[in-house]
Amino acid sequence: QTLDSEFSIKHQHNPIHHIETRVKSLNSIVKKLHDTGIPISMDNAKKNLHDIAGVRVVCSFPEDVRTIAKALLSQDDIILIEKKDYILNPKQNGYRSLHLIVSIPIYLANGKREMKVEVQLRTIAMDMWASLEHELRYKSDRNFSDSDAARLRLCSEAISEIDREMQRICAGGTLGKIMYAEGEYNHPIDVWDI
Repeated sequence: QTLDSEFSIKHQHNPIHHIETRVKSLNSIVKKLHDTGIPISMDNAKKNLHDIAGVRVVCSFPEDVRTIAKALLSQDDIILIEKKDYILNPKQNGYRSLHLIVSIPIYLANGKREMKVEVQLRTIAMDMWASLEHELRYKSDRNFSDSDAARLRLCSEAISEIDREMQRICAGGTLGKIMYAEGEYNHPIDVWDI
């Protein structure tokens, strides 16, 4: 949120549309350990699960995702453990997002501890697709077919093209000219050099 405020003041652009956070429930932690065949214990959860704490950062434009990821990883107290780029390499089902597993310090009464956090960065369009795909695949009472899966992949491709077009519109407008002139947005949107 601090990065969000700084970008908003410095660049007259708010790259973060919204942020969601969550902490896995104890039942979810136990289930994930059980499902992966890992003996259930707090030590094993800390050692093997990278998504006990999660942050989803939803950005307006694809370039905002890259900019926020770079800004986050440039912090001297955040360590990148793993990067999964589902924007450049979408999942088979069409899912797109940039996932970063990072280690961050948390400060407790008895001292500092490192905690693993999964940070998901995506655009508003990617977030819409992911939410609706989850609703259709897992929450509805209908039988989800191979045809449905294929249609969702096509929707993902169409939404990706919309993201690219919105980025091009942004780059050509006043907002884009300000952002490009300041050197923040000087990479093609398909380059993820973090």
